Amino acid sequence: MKVLVTGGGGFLGGAVVRRLRQRGHDVRSLTRSAYPWLDELGVEQVFADLADADAVAKAVAGTDVVVHTAAKAGVWGRHADFVATNVTGTANVIAACRAAGVRRLVYTSTPSVVHGGGDLEGADESVPYPKHFDAAYPETKAAAERAVLAANGPDLATVALRPHLIWGPGDPHLIPRVLARAKAGKLRRIGTRPVKVDVTYVDNAADAHVLAAEKLDIGTAPAGKAYFVSNGEPVELWEFLDRVLAAAGLPPVTRTVSAWKARLAGRVLERVYRLFRLPGEPPMTRFVAAQLSTSHWYDITAVKRDLGYEPAVSVEDGLKRLAEAFGR
Repeated sequence: MKVLVTGGGGFLGGAVVRRLRQRGHDVRSLTRSAYPWLDELGVEQVFADLADADAVAKAVAGTDVVVHTAAKAGVWGRHADFVATNVTGTANVIAACRAAGVRRLVYTSTPSVVHGGGDLEGADESVPYPKHFDAAYPETKAAAERAVLAANGPDLATVALRPHLIWGPGDPHLIPRVLARAKAGKLRRIGTRPVKVDVTYVDNAADAHVLAAEKLDIGTAPAGKAYFVSNGEPVELWEFLDRVLAAAGLPPVTRTVSAWKARLAGRVLERVYRLFRLPGEPPMTRFVAAQLSTSHWYDITAVKRDLGYEPAVSVEDGLKRLAEAFGR
């Protein structure tokens, strides 16, 4: 197949590209800048902003499948920027698929589109969207997911995958943030009760996307559905983070702040940063406090049944690979 991967130079997008090439597919990548390693893989590169509808249409033209991994992620930033990339950009991808006659669209969503701030334990895809979001990222990703699923029909099959906490060697988001705060002495456990969360090793997340790209088609079981994706082995959050720190040669987290204090601090700091237009991001936000003080793990029965997904890399093996990447 000829597959367009938006965000093909990113952490997840790059893993998807590598797996697609390993399976013999012709791949085109849409990013805002060049990546030499994509050239080495024989990947065609197209440079565009997702908010540019004409450029997106040109990138989609001539492909069989679009895997839309590109997004603006993060816990802070201008709301309009999240809308431009996540909502408008996804609408442009959908429109381009229809105009080009593309039959399959695989969208990378996130479990945070259904996380309203409380515990979600063993939840399946019947969990509704919350009425309120604490950050622009989950809000705009939920809006984009709704649009993708609503676009499913007789001419275009769509599916949304919700991989949770993607990690592994080369991760530019989760692990660097944890390590930076730990090195600065600013990492604190949020709350005193143990909480369990799902994590997804990056190669497993890539496998799910490639399976969706290959198995999705008009009228098939995955069409029009969202699926949780993870390693299928929930971890105790702070034990897992301590093991990530150990893989990097750092000591475990010992200091704790109560969950209610963290949420209050997040609320106050968000207001201060907005009021005074401070640079950077607040050291705590409501969204981060909720994510670090609640359980959120999911039932992945559906993605196993409909896509044949099986996580190939365990958490234990992933931690060994991470330690090796750190030279330990």
